[in-house]
Amino acid sequence: TMYRENRNLVYEAIKEFITLLEYAKEKNLKMVYASSSSIYNGNQPPFREDMNIFPMDFYTEARYSMERLANVYNDFYGVKSIGLRLFSVYGDNERSKGKYANLVSQIFWAKESGEVFDVYNEGKTVRDFIHVDDVARAFVLAMNSGINYDIINVGTGKGYSINDIIRVAGLKNYRYVETPIKNYVEKTLADISKAKKVLGFAAKIDVMDYIRRRLPINPVKQ
Repeated sequence: TMYRENRNLVYEAIKEFITLLEYAKEKNLKMVYASSSSIYNGNQPPFREDMNIFPMDFYTEARYSMERLANVYNDFYGVKSIGLRLFSVYGDNERSKGKYANLVSQIFWAKESGEVFDVYNEGKTVRDFIHVDDVARAFVLAMNSGINYDIINVGTGKGYSINDIIRVAGLKNYRYVETPIKNYVEKTLADISKAKKVLGFAAKIDVMDYIRRRLPINPVKQ
């Protein structure tokens, strides 16, 4: 929704990305950057890196344009880069992201505040949730790899519904509402075979384990 509300963000994102590519070219640096699983909108999961891309919104167009520009810079100037298509990234300390924070964090905030949490698609929406610590590890592996140019999924290869998250988190104050977003994606799921093969990467943290660790420990009754 951020890009729909301010379409100039497409221009700003691409302009800033070119600035980074130019810097990498000038300093002979390798660049590892965040792309997005949103690029796969219109495809059937699990999502593979070799799927055809059909940009369906402003955000997707911006991210796909970045990937294509990185490819051109690699072809023309030999700029090394790896784009990591991140799936649903969650973790602690997301407050600064506000309404754009991951659903996992938003569900915990709703539980803490008591405010009613609106759930789209009757909670059947499925996401491939990946912890930020795993994402950071993927970035390091990509930077240290000998790859000159590539696009790689960073997900877990597992999908959980919003209802699953709500149930394990113990959220009671929620309601199902009509989905207000056009082109709403009902399911994301990464094919992680390429990440395993070229980076030796596999996620270590399961979102259900993360949620259980965040839940308060009930005192033992005497």
